[in-house]
Amino acid sequence: MTAARVAMVAGETSGDLLAGLILDGLKTQWPALQSAGIGGPQMRARGFDAWWDSQRLAVHGYNWEVFQRLAELLRIRRQLRDRLLADPPSVFVGVDAPDFNLGLEADLRAKGVKTVHFVCPSIWAWRANRVEKIRRAADHVLCIFPFEPELLAGHGIAATYVGHPLASVIPLAPDRQAARQRLGLAQDALVLAVLPGSRTSEIRYIAPAFFAAAALVSQVFPAVEIIVPAVPSLIDTVRQAARAAGIEARIRILSGQSHDALAACDCTLIASGTATLEAALFKRPMVIGYRMQSLSWRLMRRKQLQPWVGLPNILCGEFVVPELLQDAATPQALAAEVLRWLRARDDSPSTIEALEQRFTALHHLLRRDTARLAADAIQKVVSST
Repeated sequence: MTAARVAMVAGETSGDLLAGLILDGLKTQWPALQSAGIGGPQMRARGFDAWWDSQRLAVHGYNWEVFQRLAELLRIRRQLRDRLLADPPSVFVGVDAPDFNLGLEADLRAKGVKTVHFVCPSIWAWRANRVEKIRRAADHVLCIFPFEPELLAGHGIAATYVGHPLASVIPLAPDRQAARQRLGLAQDALVLAVLPGSRTSEIRYIAPAFFAAAALVSQVFPAVEIIVPAVPSLIDTVRQAARAAGIEARIRILSGQSHDALAACDCTLIASGTATLEAALFKRPMVIGYRMQSLSWRLMRRKQLQPWVGLPNILCGEFVVPELLQDAATPQALAAEVLRWLRARDDSPSTIEALEQRFTALHHLLRRDTARLAADAIQKVVSST
């Protein structure tokens, strides 16, 4: 096949980045590639025809916003499905956004359209009930973690491990000195990076405990530099949380720059999520914390399938870094774990070195030519009969 028409749906900024990577790979397979659907600026820069912008799909969690937006999202999905069925593409690729994409993929596949889903939903952590949805929806799943294809195969779902894109973006040997120079930090400074999340709800529930913990750490290490990378649109919200915790004067809020913060720090106090994997790829000691609305926590807790929540621990299969969740995420407990890492710099450097070695091995495992592997898998789906 010399050309192909690919329909894609990517939700939010992260999905747009992943989809851009796929498009790069597909264009090596099919230079005359045509692509359209729902996407963002990274996809449009690669010639993607965005019928709707990816930010239209940006809703989260169990909250009133989801219910308010539900009718709009269902309408968009219905219109997109009808348009694709009227003029079927060579393949449909749903990038993340499983609540939107899996239903759409199932409808398209039932009508004979070949479907691929990129980023396996976390059936191994929270969402075991999604296995049947994935089986109905996807001819093939592109996985970012190495254990996922075997797990899916056990349920009769074809899958390919393509590596995690972050592992190619983050250098194997991060340059701490350069990051500190960019942030205006002394090379010999003791640096704590505090990352309380990237959503308003996370700042609301997590930041108070994180900032109170940072204040306790600063009492033990008065010279510690506390840096807080924040989503630009949430800087005021983060500042208000810091002011309420009485620590505003002791911290420096950064506009974005989370990778510089992780490269520069000696330890990070970090909300559970993808950022914890980034911290592991930067080979940094961390304390993972998380808090949410109590009803959401009870719902999520019942679905949890593993003893770990943080991605570094899940991927390593053990508690290589501490996790303090919900009621356990008190300022005192968080501070105690941070202080343990900071003291280990002098008291037990071999502990830090062992963690760095573990994270380096993980980095190598996750680092693959994701664009090529994804494109090869999609090409095989298109060529299959």
